[in-house]
Amino acid sequence: MEKSLESANRSRIQEFILLGLSASQDFRDGLFFIFLTLYLLTLLENTLIIYLIFRYRELRKPMYFFLGHLSCLEMCYVSVTMPSLLVGLRANPCRVSFTACITQLFLFISFIGTKCTLLASMAYDRYVAICRPLHYPLLMRPQVCLGLAMSSWFGGLMVSVIKTTCIASLSYCGSNVLNHFFCDVSPLLNLSCTHVSPTELVDFVSALVIFCGSLLVALASYVAIGRAVFCMPSAAARCKALSTCASHLAVMGIFYSVVLFVYSRPSRIESTDLNKVLSVIYTVVTPMCSPIIYCLRNREVHTALRKSLHGC
Repeated sequence: MEKSLESANRSRIQEFILLGLSASQDFRDGLFFIFLTLYLLTLLENTLIIYLIFRYRELRKPMYFFLGHLSCLEMCYVSVTMPSLLVGLRANPCRVSFTACITQLFLFISFIGTKCTLLASMAYDRYVAICRPLHYPLLMRPQVCLGLAMSSWFGGLMVSVIKTTCIASLSYCGSNVLNHFFCDVSPLLNLSCTHVSPTELVDFVSALVIFCGSLLVALASYVAIGRAVFCMPSAAARCKALSTCASHLAVMGIFYSVVLFVYSRPSRIESTDLNKVLSVIYTVVTPMCSPIIYCLRNREVHTALRKSLHGC
């Protein structure tokens, strides 16, 4: 009886210790200010995108509707992971309660899943615009756009509920040290002292549905776009069509390539510094670069920005 009580108490870990980014104290101080600057810049850029889309009528199109949702999403999920990264750099190691860790995991999975499906919806929008331009006003009418956006948010939420429930129900005993800068699936499974095969199966199936499903939709859209562009009669028309897809392709390529590399391996694989570096790319760098990539060659956004700066 005493042994069973001792085992039960031992399994109830009250907090986790996040090792964060491995670096000396001098480097941590510099990294703190770099990441803080990147975080504030990300919030500023995406807030500006949302403001311009809501402020100017010429940006009230399906493409910018999805971009506004993407900007909101970027601010949400960078705000989930960045605080623990910054705290870990200032007060190494970073301690988080079990409840806070599971909450962070829930939000992170939800936002990542939403981003995958939202990127697929944006690829579909480009497919309709280029391959079926005459039907574009009907196929991408406001009700359809709203339905696609809400489905993306709801899909990410449902997947997160299932995965987080499975992970939170596991028993954690022994070490409570997570070799990461936020609570992610693989580091938590590494600490579990119970049978994790059912949880890994749920993780695999959900990843197959969300990551691979949305990626296949996006790839199918761009295969159709490629065929349509190849059949266009003039080089000018081909360049114009490709220019509307280049930004989305760049963002999608960076995001999917990193995420698939990190999460395509067995979930219980040991966390490494490479994993943490790659996680920084899709949790910090991509949200900061997305607004720049989308607006770099976009004349409509440039015009709206100039109007805003001149108070028009």
